[in-house]
Amino acid sequence: MRRLKAVIMYDGSGFAGYQVQPEKRTVQLEIERVLTKMHKGNITKVVASGRTDAGVHALGQVIHFDTELTFPVERWERALNTQLPDDIRVLNVSEVSPDFHARYGTTGKVYRYKWSLADIQNPFTRNFVVHMPGIKPDVEKMRKAAKLFLGTHDFTSFCSARTEVVDRVRTITRLDLIETELQELHLVIEGDGFLYNMVRIIAGNLWEIGIGRREPAEIERMLNAMDRKQAGKTAPAHGLYLETVSYGK
Repeated sequence: MRRLKAVIMYDGSGFAGYQVQPEKRTVQLEIERVLTKMHKGNITKVVASGRTDAGVHALGQVIHFDTELTFPVERWERALNTQLPDDIRVLNVSEVSPDFHARYGTTGKVYRYKWSLADIQNPFTRNFVVHMPGIKPDVEKMRKAAKLFLGTHDFTSFCSARTEVVDRVRTITRLDLIETELQELHLVIEGDGFLYNMVRIIAGNLWEIGIGRREPAEIERMLNAMDRKQAGKTAPAHGLYLETVSYGK
């Protein structure tokens, strides 16, 4: 038995999220369908670094699975991509130690959130960027607020009320707001882990600060409250990308 690690990317527009759900199309379902076919009907499960919601995209999601197939590891990428749907692609496959775990072995993740500030929505990016026409946020105020998220905090106020984990302390090491030449504003956030909807809630609150509905100083109050009701809206899913997942030091 071998354990293989794969880095995958997917367009989340056509999925009900990453994780298998009854009677719904998901990323995990499509990958396991192909692997089970390759294993002659023997169900082959995959484990991911974490779930992504419906509409959320990934550029560097990491999965692992166990296989008894013996063909060379360098053939796996092509073997999977020729059978997977066009909205999922395997970037690389490598053999790893039997104790490697795509979820529990993570030491950090990077997410990116995208807003478009153009007056006219680009029809080709409507599923990949959140369009905010006619709005020019105060990016400097957003950056001021972003600094308050850095470090180690209890993020109960910034995760879904449906979050199942009890320990909601996470460490954010980077939170940048980048203005691009395409009239887009990107939020790039890096940390040791993220709770359910955490990045989207942070993005939603920073956006409200940028358009004057909140003040930067409110972030500290929200963090201290440890109450989801004290924070603002959750930003739409389709602007979010899981960019990279880190393992080891």
